[in-house]
Amino acid sequence: MVAIPAGEFTMGSDVEDERPAHAVSVEAFEIDVFEVTNEEFARFVEETGYVTDAEKAGDTMFWRTYAEGKPRHPVVKVSWNDARAYCEWAGKRLPTEAEWEKAARGTDARIYPWGNEWDEAKANTKEAGYRGTTVVGSFPDGASPYGVMDMAGNVAEWTADWYKAYPGSDYQSPYFGEKYKVIRGGGWFSDKELVRTTERSASSVTLANDDVGFRCAR
Repeated sequence: MVAIPAGEFTMGSDVEDERPAHAVSVEAFEIDVFEVTNEEFARFVEETGYVTDAEKAGDTMFWRTYAEGKPRHPVVKVSWNDARAYCEWAGKRLPTEAEWEKAARGTDARIYPWGNEWDEAKANTKEAGYRGTTVVGSFPDGASPYGVMDMAGNVAEWTADWYKAYPGSDYQSPYFGEKYKVIRGGGWFSDKELVRTTERSASSVTLANDDVGFRCAR
């Protein structure tokens, strides 16, 4: 994990549900440098007997399917419920949306974790053409100001928060409220617009996709 200092940063942008850009102060916290991997999630399952939401739903393509031969790739097909359970087992928690964004963009309001200019060589995204997950930390030049890896691309990441309008926002969405949890960072199938540090998406707590994973905070 890496320590993120307490203090204020600019959260959001002038784009739709990301507006308005506003100052947010967060307490000091720690966040995983890497997304939770298949081998880490396997250890959790082995020790606890945990069954994921996808498995409970009878999905034949679940996390083990995608983990085959990829121990250091990020775990996928994990729901928000699954991610929370893992973090609790590890003595951690999911990051808040504000914590995630500060860890990704720092205090200089950068558009991407590495800066303001797009570079397809710095993240596993649609433009990069991998068409699947890559080993965590494979793009060190794309690290955030705090050295956090893969905050753009590879897998999108669950956060702790409900998807709601920002304070002072005039943007309306039928999805706002205590219905869906915020997902950040974009995944391997996301284009450059969807991996910006401010981009927001959300889904139900039982969603499990092959491009959504998570990391923990503390």
